[in-house]
Formats: sequence, C-alpha cells, structure tokens
Amino acid sequence: MLKVQEPHREDEHEAAALELWDGDGAIRLLDHEPGEHALLLERCTPGTPLSAAGAETALDVLVELLPRLWKPAGSPFGTLAAEAERWAGSLEASWERSGRPFQRLLLDVALEALRELPSTQREQVLLNQDLHGDNVLAAQREPWLVIDPKPLVGEREFGIAPIVRSRELGHSRHDVLARFDRLTGELGLDRDRARRWTIGQTIAWAFDGDHRETHVETSRWLLEAA
Repeated sequence: MLKVQEPHREDEHEAAALELWDGDGAIRLLDHEPGEHALLLERCTPGTPLSAAGAETALDVLVELLPRLWKPAGSPFGTLAAEAERWAGSLEASWERSGRPFQRLLLDVALEALRELPSTQREQVLLNQDLHGDNVLAAQREPWLVIDPKPLVGEREFGIAPIVRSRELGHSRHDVLARFDRLTGELGLDRDRARRWTIGQTIAWAFDGDHRETHVETSRWLLEAA
C-alpha cells in the first residue's frame, strides 16, 4: 500500500518507527521516499479495525502488543519531555481562548503533570501517542498489526493514554476506569504517573477536533478516582 501524506510534526518520524519495530506487532515498511513524504507499506488483509472486535478483545490484544512496541529508542525521534513542554506552553491560552470550557482545577492538574513528570521519567522507549482501536488492523502475517504511528520517546506510563481515552472502546466512567485499571495492572505500570500523563495529554488534545467533551470527561473521571 502506498501512503502519501502532508508533512506534520507528529508523523515526522513514522518511517523510522516502523523500521525500529521491523514488523514486530506493526506493519512493515517496505520502502519510503522522504522527499515525497511517501511510504510503501505492508497491506493488512482483511483490514478490520480492532475496535470492531469488542472492548474486551481489543484490550487483550493491546496488552499483548504494547510491550512489543516499547523498544528502547533515542534519535531521531522527538521526546515526550519536549512535547510535554510544548503542550504546557499553550494549554492555558487554549483554555482561555475557548471560553474556559471546564473547571480550572482540571487545567491545573494537567499543567502540573506536564511540568513535573518529564524530569523524573524512567527508561526511554518508543511510544505511539495515538495508539487506539482504529489504528490496529486485522492481518494475515499476524492476527493484528499496528498502523499509523505518531512516535515519541519517553517512559512506558505515558503509552496507555490514548487507549484509556479511546471512546470507540466504550465511553463511560466505568469503561475508562476499567481500561486504566487493567492496563496499569497487567503491564506493571506506576498508576499515579500513568494517570497524570493521561490527564495531561488528554486535556492538551481536548482543543483539537470534536472530542473536547469526551476528553474532559475522561480526565475528570481519572482525577476523581485518584
């Protein structure tokens, strides 16, 4: 499959991420032309999204895939620390510009996480900051393969954030907290750090697209359950 895309900061090192994964739980990169922003990718057949398999099956698959994707990494990938600084730098202005759409407490918790967590991270691994049930497809080489990485290098606790807020896997207080509990428990993650990273990124991404309400609800439920 040929993928040609407009250059975007979050996709900048997609080819490098696929090369590092080398088909281990993800589609293979067959060739690429950086100057044309073109990737020749392994095709997933039948290509059914993981979200269609149901929430429990999807979590089974993601719990198995994540440790395979968390490979030690460094250059050329952008860092979670730098991205957190960028999010924190624009978050309050976005909140003000949008008419203060949620309580100040939630904003402050997100800002605190984004400013405090980066300097105390543990082992740096390759993360996919947009891994969710629609970015994992049914395939033949393996039952399920990850597509469309948005890579960052940072600690594992950040890596579950996009799954916890994945509304296609169910969006209710119970759904969100059950995903969080299972992912942190089965993957042996620090619950407090994982919760704070998830709130930080989810609030930072709440001003992009049509998901503000669900992102804010996800963050509020995680905060209330702390």
